Amino acid sequence: MTVSNPALESKGKGRRAEVQQLDSATIRFAGDSGDGMQLAGTQFTNASAILGNDISTLPDFPAEIRAPAATLAGVSGFQVHFSSHDIHTPGDQLDALVAMNPAALKTNLKDLQKGGILIVNADAFTNNDLHKAGYKVNPLEDGSLKDYRLFRIPINILNREAVSEVKLSPREADRCKNFFALGLVYWLYERPLEPTLRWIREKFAKNQAVLEANTRTLKAGYNFGETTESLPVHYVVPPATIKPGRYRKITGNEALALGLVSAASLMNKGLVYATYPITPASDILHNLSEMKRYGVRTIQAEDEIAAIGMAIGASFGGAIGVTATSGPGICLKSEAIGLAVMTEIPLIVIDVQRGGPSTGLPTKTEQADLLQAMFGRNGECPA
Repeated sequence: MTVSNPALESKGKGRRAEVQQLDSATIRFAGDSGDGMQLAGTQFTNASAILGNDISTLPDFPAEIRAPAATLAGVSGFQVHFSSHDIHTPGDQLDALVAMNPAALKTNLKDLQKGGILIVNADAFTNNDLHKAGYKVNPLEDGSLKDYRLFRIPINILNREAVSEVKLSPREADRCKNFFALGLVYWLYERPLEPTLRWIREKFAKNQAVLEANTRTLKAGYNFGETTESLPVHYVVPPATIKPGRYRKITGNEALALGLVSAASLMNKGLVYATYPITPASDILHNLSEMKRYGVRTIQAEDEIAAIGMAIGASFGGAIGVTATSGPGICLKSEAIGLAVMTEIPLIVIDVQRGGPSTGLPTKTEQADLLQAMFGRNGECPA
C-alpha cells in the first residue's frame, strides 16, 4: 500500500474514521525477542487499566539465551484481553495481531480469527528474514492472508523518519520501533498516550536522546493511524463496571507471594519458603525475599530435593512450610511429597507449570501437570 509520513504532532486536521464500539478485544504484539514486545504489551495493559477496562494478560517470554534473530525460536509475544465487563482469561482467538517480522507472523497467525486485524511490519519481510522463518514466498503477496484484514505498514522506515532529528545510532533508532507500533494500536483502540509518555519521561530522564526519540515515534505511530486512509475504522471498548477502589496490576507469582504472607500473618505463624530456582517459579522467591519484615524466611537450596526437605522440616517445627518448582522439579520432589503424606505433615507445594515433558520449555507456560500433581507418586499416594 502507499503510505505517507505523518507529522509528529497532530494538528487536529486528521480524517474522521468510523468508530465501532466493542464489548471486548484480544490483541497480541509479536516480534523478535529484542523488539520490545513485552514492553509494548505492558504499556498497553497499563493504559487500558487506567482507562477502566478489566484486563487479563498472557506474556510469552523469550529465553534468556536468545535464539538467532528473525527465527521462529526467537519470537516473543504479549497478549492482552481488555473488556467492558469482568473477564477471567487472556482470551483464546485474537481480534488483532501485530507481527514485527515473518517469524512472528508464522508462529502467531494460527491464533488470529478469520476477519481479524493483521498489522505487519512490511519492512521486515526481506528475502533473508523470509528464509529464516521458513517461507518460500512472501505471504504478503501470495494471497495466503486473504481471510484477514491485512495492513502492511513500513514501520522501520516511518520510525526512522520520526526519530531522524534525534542523535541516535541506526541501531538505537531501530530499537524505538516498538513504540511506533504501540502508538498505532493506541489509536486503533482509543487508548490514552499520556500514561506511556509519563513512563518514558521517568524511565529515560537521564538519557534525553532516547526520551525524545521514544516520545516522537509513539506520537508518530498514533498520528499515522489518525491520518492514513488505509485504516478506515477504529474501535472503543468502554470502561468496565468495577467497584470503586484502589487496584493494582499483578502477576500470578506476585499474587501467590502476597497470599502466602497474608495467610501466615492471619494464622500468626512464621513462613519458611525453601526452593531451588527454576523458571517460571523463581519470581515467588524474588518477591518473598523482600518480605522479611513480615517474618518470612527464604532459603535458596542446593537442589529440589533439599528444598522440599527443608520445607517439611519447617512445617514439623511449627511454621508454614512452602516450596515451589515447575514440572521437572515435581518429579524430583515426589518421594518427599510421599513422606509428607505418610507422616501427615502439612506442606504447601506450588507447581508453576511450564510447557512440555522432561525439562520442558522454561519460558512457555502450560496447564498439563494436573494428573502428575495428584497421583505422580509411588505407593498409591495421592496428594
